[in-house]
Amino acid sequence: MSAPSLAEMLRERGLRLTPQRQLILEAVHELGHATPEQIHQAVRERAAGVNITTVYRTLELLEELGLVNHTHLSHGSPTYHRAGEDQHVHLVCRTCGSVGEVDPAIMEPVTVRLRDERNFRVDVGHVSLFGVCGDCKERA
Repeated sequence: MSAPSLAEMLRERGLRLTPQRQLILEAVHELGHATPEQIHQAVRERAAGVNITTVYRTLELLEELGLVNHTHLSHGSPTYHRAGEDQHVHLVCRTCGSVGEVDPAIMEPVTVRLRDERNFRVDVGHVSLFGVCGDCKERA
């Protein structure tokens, strides 16, 4: 997203585009999938005065604006990524910690059943499946 578009979205909410907000959004785009701590580290390389609280608050705002999404890939901090990316399901290996991605169509039988039986719509972009990857399984 360009700075003018972000500035316009913020202005509509009575907010302004600060250098910190711009840097945090850029870090999310550059890093792909990253925790707030990883984003904080990347931002601090450009602007040492940005604190972790600013990163968390900005990520929350950017998610409200529909510019980033988050998912939980472990028991720790959420992982953020750019909104508008192709939706995907995360595959998290409990052994080595690797994170893979698969097409959300793989979840279609489950999402259709939940919709039909429970009138529940699954946000597939937030789905993470935990298990053991093929490499770790072969080593075991």
